[in-house]
Amino acid sequence: MAGNKRSIFEEVGPEAKPAEAPKGGMIDAGRGGARGAVRAWLAVLFALVVAMIAVGGLTRLTDSGLSITEWRPVTGALPPTTEADWQAEFAKYQASPEFREQNSAMDLAAFKSIYWWEWGHRQLGRVIGLVWAAGFLFFWATRRIPAGWTGRLVTLGALGGLQGAIGWWMVSSGLTGRMVDVASYRLAVHLGLAFAILGLIAWHMLSLSRSEPQLLQARRSREGKLFSMATGVMHLAFLQILLGALVAGIDAGRAFPTWPLMGESFFPADAFYLPEGGPAVLAFFENPGLVQFVHRIGAYLLLALAIFAYVKARRSAHPATRAAFARMATMVFGQAVLGIVTVLHGAPLALGLVHQLGAVAAWVLILRARHRAQYPIVQSVRGTR
Repeated sequence: MAGNKRSIFEEVGPEAKPAEAPKGGMIDAGRGGARGAVRAWLAVLFALVVAMIAVGGLTRLTDSGLSITEWRPVTGALPPTTEADWQAEFAKYQASPEFREQNSAMDLAAFKSIYWWEWGHRQLGRVIGLVWAAGFLFFWATRRIPAGWTGRLVTLGALGGLQGAIGWWMVSSGLTGRMVDVASYRLAVHLGLAFAILGLIAWHMLSLSRSEPQLLQARRSREGKLFSMATGVMHLAFLQILLGALVAGIDAGRAFPTWPLMGESFFPADAFYLPEGGPAVLAFFENPGLVQFVHRIGAYLLLALAIFAYVKARRSAHPATRAAFARMATMVFGQAVLGIVTVLHGAPLALGLVHQLGAVAAWVLILRARHRAQYPIVQSVRGTR
């Protein structure tokens, strides 16, 4: 060891060998994977899921969801190509309650217009499945999946497959019996799972934007109270999304085109009236006035909680966290205003779609604020990390 000692008078010049840079710890020594590439792949999936939500909303708002009466995950990818094929598809639709009760005057040309909406919705689902499968197999085969991420990515694919099955479960509710639309509670499950998948993708993208050592370091500055409040906003927002699906499922947005009152009162008249009878609890799913009222109350509560979280977040020592909560509260406020405008105009197609996309934006910004509270971006006085 003595032979390795250096004299205190030893000259250190340009020709001296520079000291070796310190090596990373065990985390760096593990399989880091292609975080940037995986994140880019998730970004494509994110955009496709947003498009899926938009097309799904248009499919519901145009009453096109029951135009395809069979679930054929593989062979259904090919649309009718001949006149005989179209007549066969039309005949199947003519046997449905929706056609008999609502659209008995529909001709083949009108049927084609609603068929293409539903076919496009299902086709987009197939594309999402293929993009997930192709990306996952590529990253898995080339061993580019970051350590600890295989299960998370498999879960996304499994939820996507489950979503397809739930979609058919939803559609099947309107093909038999007395219902001329899909069951609103099944629609809520279908939309809720779509937002859950979108939320997981967004969360994973936020996590992949930084390395594991950076996330572990940021976790030490975790703001627990802000994280809890953001979690509360997230849960209430998810419930509000489900309530919005119930509104869309029975066209409740057109029931009371007034605000702040519902008609001439705060609480809607005949809120528990059911045309065909049944237990009062069904009114929360089937009475348009009560469904819209609950959705309104949910919006007020969500806005209040988002503003409260923003006020608390202003005390955060991290500028990025403060900004994330500010954007969250601003979007939730904008979404509430947009909801009021949509109701006042009788929930037309365009405003209904914009309102649904506003829910997507608010959902993602809520998750972003929650992620910032869990993994703050630590900045110096000069604004650098």
